[in-house]
Amino acid sequence: MSSKESSIKKKIDKLEISGSDSVVDLLKEKTPWIFGTKFKKPKINFPNLSSGHRINLPTPSKAVGLILIYIILFILQAGFLYIIYRTPPAIGSNQEGKAIFFFPGVHDQYIMEGIVASIVIFLASAGYILLYQASKYIYDRTMAIKILAIGFILIIISFITLQLMLSIKTQVLKEFLRSLLEIYG
Repeated sequence: MSSKESSIKKKIDKLEISGSDSVVDLLKEKTPWIFGTKFKKPKINFPNLSSGHRINLPTPSKAVGLILIYIILFILQAGFLYIIYRTPPAIGSNQEGKAIFFFPGVHDQYIMEGIVASIVIFLASAGYILLYQASKYIYDRTMAIKILAIGFILIIISFITLQLMLSIKTQVLKEFLRSLLEIYG
């Protein structure tokens, strides 16, 4: 049997079995050659790298993966890289010695400020998870409404808290209250 006959037989065998072509085979056939006839298209045979030995490790559950993702998100949101790189103080103080929880500026933060903001963001994400979980109680309407309400409340409280933290940090709230006192006081 010549090589042409064997290649024809392989093509016939592949046509008989639906989906037997690999992605590499399909790319070899459909890739256009743009360099004309002076350059030949290289024929690359990819090596088979499977050793035949498989390592069977137990896979963790989805809950473990979700917990790991939330731990990593909490660490990133709290600004642990910023804390390691800049080493800011945990809490600041003003000239009278009173504790200040918010650094006066948008680009810097105290350690406690970052951790509190991360906890608030974590509560908002828990609210979004509760919104998703409420869709699973399609036949128990009261339970779905309770879970939806708790989720919305968590999201709204988190949003308001983060906005208050930002307004305190940028001194906008202080100026707003001062202008209210001037108008109504």
